[in-house]
Amino acid sequence: MATPDEVGAKEMGRDTGSGSISRDEELGEVALMKNNQLKKSLKNRHLQMIAMGGAIGAGLFIGSGKALSAGGPAGVLICYTLIGVMMLFTCQALAELSVVYPSNGAFFEHCLRFLDPTWGFAIGWGYALTWLIILPFELIAASITIQYWNEDISMGVWVTVFLVTLACIQIFGVRGYGEVECVLSIIKVIACSGFIILGIVINCGAVGDQGYLGGRYWSDPGAFRGGFDGFASVFVIASFSFGGTELAGLAAAESERPEKSVPKACKQVFWRIAFFYILNLFILGLILRSDDPRLLGSNGGNSKASPFTLAIEDAGIKVLPHLMNGVITIAVISVANSSTFGFTRTVQAMAQVGMAPKYLARIDKQGRPMRCTVVLILFALLAYIGLAPNDAGMKLFDWLLAVTGVTYFFIWGSICLAHIRFRKAMKVQGLSLDLIPYKPSSGVWGSWVALIFNGLCLVAAFYVCTKPPKPDSTSAETAESFFQGYLAAPVMLLLWLVWKVRTGNWRLQTPLQEIDLMTDAKFINPADVQHESQEKMSLPKRIWETLFNPSNILS
Repeated sequence: MATPDEVGAKEMGRDTGSGSISRDEELGEVALMKNNQLKKSLKNRHLQMIAMGGAIGAGLFIGSGKALSAGGPAGVLICYTLIGVMMLFTCQALAELSVVYPSNGAFFEHCLRFLDPTWGFAIGWGYALTWLIILPFELIAASITIQYWNEDISMGVWVTVFLVTLACIQIFGVRGYGEVECVLSIIKVIACSGFIILGIVINCGAVGDQGYLGGRYWSDPGAFRGGFDGFASVFVIASFSFGGTELAGLAAAESERPEKSVPKACKQVFWRIAFFYILNLFILGLILRSDDPRLLGSNGGNSKASPFTLAIEDAGIKVLPHLMNGVITIAVISVANSSTFGFTRTVQAMAQVGMAPKYLARIDKQGRPMRCTVVLILFALLAYIGLAPNDAGMKLFDWLLAVTGVTYFFIWGSICLAHIRFRKAMKVQGLSLDLIPYKPSSGVWGSWVALIFNGLCLVAAFYVCTKPPKPDSTSAETAESFFQGYLAAPVMLLLWLVWKVRTGNWRLQTPLQEIDLMTDAKFINPADVQHESQEKMSLPKRIWETLFNPSNILS
């Protein structure tokens, strides 16, 4: 496999043989790219909290209301558990790849290496566009949550406040991102833990005048709602709620010791899924009716329709709904902060290999991709179109978000497929798996399970998008609903096709024999592997090997 600089020169038509640029100019560009090193400032605690609470956001605190209304408490519990298992296996695969190849592009560069450069181009730009569009949307969402307390102040004021705050955080580089996410994640973790305790108290009838609830709402209105259509809808909603889980792998290149911190961080995904998603949603289904008409407002991202807030209000507690709204605001800001990290690191990595403007590859002396940050902040100014009358601006955002709709399924599936092909390439090229510093217990079969689940998510999303939004919908409304929900799929295929035409390389994947496993790889030294395996032996076995092994005696 060629180096990133060679790939960039080839893909952008900058080969010296073509005479398009001088040799000195090319050497200058290559030297510039080689000096573009991100600062390794993330400590173990940063990655732990990013993995633990980084992706807990509006998808859980608000989106779960739509899921509860669509599929009932049992449907929510089953679907979130299934998607949680899928994400657990995906993160384990990403951890193995990120430890061996800790690059700032993470899964983008893994796709370049193990799948195909063209598919890597599609994945990289699909992921970058997702965060690029999510940032202004999250700024609007954060401003809407503020209106829970005061609707008199214009939303534009809060958009400005949040945008300036995010811009200031970027001045401190990756350390600033890590510290902010660490603090915000702690707040979200405490809030989720507190809600579980409060939910148990409410269910037992110790608060409010509802009395003992037990499993009443699982019987009336029922454990499931909406039949198969409702279950499929919850399946899709649950999938989107886990967006951002992959950020721990993306941060590997800026971690002080990725071989230690990344596996630990990805292992935290299990506890986050089990405790903060599954247990919280189980408690929620016990204390809030799934047929509550107020839940329908959660579709618009309104924090007043958050099922967590509604459950607390129904218990007659006056202060806690305000605290929960504050947590929701923090969660939305956290996602906006993560979007700056996800976009800037991905685009900077793409620029290094010639798949984005080379101007964006520049890293300043403090190790910050500030040029990418400026582009992102400028695009975030689109948040002000939320002030347009008659919701005209939000209609535009609906179509922008459609570009990112099912992109995560392609990204997560590609991570799993890259892991599968990495293991196959190791076998074909005769390399021992003992060279890999971290191997997840799920092995390669976990990646196969997650890959299949991602395919099922795409099918479920397609099924949901083809269903009329209302029983009396017109064909035009049905078509609009479909494209707003599934537009990301043809966009991904278009990105793939554009780069195929651009490069003229029409093979679907890189042959296993041609995959470069050694460049920039952080394999374990074979001598260290042997020493480590001897340390793991029992004491009698080590004595036997030392005294009576024929090779030791002859030597």
